[in-house]
Amino acid sequence: MNLSPKHLIKILEQHGFIFKRSKGSHQLYFNPITAKMAIVPVHGGKDMKKGTFLIILKQAGIDKNNLD
Repeated sequence: MNLSPKHLIKILEQHGFIFKRSKGSHQLYFNPITAKMAIVPVHGGKDMKKGTFLIILKQAGIDKNNLD
């Protein structure tokens, strides 16, 4: 499983999320259809922990079993 922030952002964008703003190393994505937000930590080239990745998906309303 690819746990990079870039991969997570790609998944979010495929599900209708758009970049809203950034503050420091965190990027906020918003889905205008579902009115859900997702905050993605982008810390250089570091991968996220699996739990963090899955929690962000859950908060965004994306089922981890339906990925790719």
